[in-house]
Amino acid sequence: MSMYPQELSSIPAETTRIARAAYPKGTLAMRLRDELGGMYRDEQFVSLFPPRGQPAATPWRLALVCVLQFAEGLTDRQAADAVRGHIDWKYCLGLALDDPGFDASVLSEFRTRLVEGQAERLLLERLLDLCQQRGWLKAGGRQRTDATHVLAKARSLSNLECVGETLRAALDDLAALAPEWLVDQIPAAWLERYGHRVENYRLPKADQERRALAEQIGADGLQLLHALEQAGAPDGLREVPGVQVLQQVWQQYYDLSSGRARWRAGPEAGAKGGVIRSPYDPEARSSKKRERIWLGYKVHLTETCDSEAPHLIVDVQTTTACVTDVEMTAVIQADLTERGLAPSEQLVDSGYVDAELLVASQQQGIRLLGPALTDNSWQARADQGFAASHFQIDWAHQQATCPQGQVSYRWTPLKEPERIEALFPRVICADCPVRAQCTQSRTTGRVLHLRPQAAHEALHARRAEEQTEAFRQTYACRAGIEGTLAQGVQRSGLRQARYRGLQKTHVQHVLTAVALNVIRLDAWLGGKKPQGTRRSHFERLAWRFVQPSLVA
Repeated sequence: MSMYPQELSSIPAETTRIARAAYPKGTLAMRLRDELGGMYRDEQFVSLFPPRGQPAATPWRLALVCVLQFAEGLTDRQAADAVRGHIDWKYCLGLALDDPGFDASVLSEFRTRLVEGQAERLLLERLLDLCQQRGWLKAGGRQRTDATHVLAKARSLSNLECVGETLRAALDDLAALAPEWLVDQIPAAWLERYGHRVENYRLPKADQERRALAEQIGADGLQLLHALEQAGAPDGLREVPGVQVLQQVWQQYYDLSSGRARWRAGPEAGAKGGVIRSPYDPEARSSKKRERIWLGYKVHLTETCDSEAPHLIVDVQTTTACVTDVEMTAVIQADLTERGLAPSEQLVDSGYVDAELLVASQQQGIRLLGPALTDNSWQARADQGFAASHFQIDWAHQQATCPQGQVSYRWTPLKEPERIEALFPRVICADCPVRAQCTQSRTTGRVLHLRPQAAHEALHARRAEEQTEAFRQTYACRAGIEGTLAQGVQRSGLRQARYRGLQKTHVQHVLTAVALNVIRLDAWLGGKKPQGTRRSHFERLAWRFVQPSLVA
């Protein structure tokens, strides 16, 4: 389909009259058109469409429909029905009252074009550019970042289910592309073995029988892969996504070194990190945070939180579930800096903070404000031994002095990770009266592991800063990001992937961020300020009567 840029159309007079009569105070869709209607233009989407072919639906309208869709939590079909039947949506899109709209599949095709053209960020950036032009968003200031889990649009399978379903999915793909060739390659027993879904309740219960079935499936998968390598196999079948996933799964779940598929005791992580748990979303990964275990992704949201301006989401990052928060801190900061939106202060939880990031952030002019991870050495945990913080470090002379006044005799820099090892004499430590509080080694003296000077000093300064009341008051602002995550969940289903695959899920999160920003701008322009945390009647009662007695 081709696309020829068109100017933003005016709203038909009849549509305006009926919409104003039906909604005298306006709606979100109507105010979106009045205040931000020009944020999307066809010219911004030219690269996503070929120069020839049947004319496509107007891209700026499709972009606005996607924003409204996520603002109201609608499916594609519901959004297409709203375009046909909702007067305020017709007003927003500049359509006549009798306009028939479009088929719901057009929205899916539009999102696919965004993914293929890597243009999903355009939707958020255009809104932020407009906010900057109108003075609602400025560089610097204070921002806060947090992440939440996202469930994949596929269920997590057991090891045996995963290999069985992977082979079944590959066979299904090949049956659609080369049915005649496939019939000649597979025995009749496969029709019964893989003709229905592989589920635990259908599988053997005894361990020996399950292992035998796993190795049978492994042998069948190898047979199919070998057949695809033969000269008579149709071209292109080895590049089929289902076959590619089959190869990855077999490498993770089977030992193929002997030429046979020998079932592993447990799957091994692939080159991309993590284990494939479902062939229907091979990019989804399993992760665990405290008591929560999930298969899917993570979304990291960063928003402004200055009191004199609307709180806008300025950065969205979607990762697989096994990527840790600390790995994303530098990525988020680099993205914000590249777009001229770097904060002067970034509030995060402890998962985003380490000593090196404190230093790197400061070098970029960003104060990374969050609690550092506590010292996990046994001395610090016991709260009665001598942890690293009790030692005096002479960086110029490369020496460490223990609380008893003894000086280290060896200073060894290490590269991976970049650390320094300070070693104290074994003879002196052996006769030390407080040796039991310092080291448990019977063969060496105390070994002190230090970070480079800048990181070491930044870490200890942050741990000391955390104990101050000023830090607690400033850091309290970070809690507001929890409300943003809750708003995303309630409005747009933020924690449930609508689509399969990392890139498509990222499009969902970008559209969610744009929708939340539009909702917040609408409230801010209408004079509504963000509400604080709601307290129940009983909680207010306790605060009124119990707290004064505690203070007294």
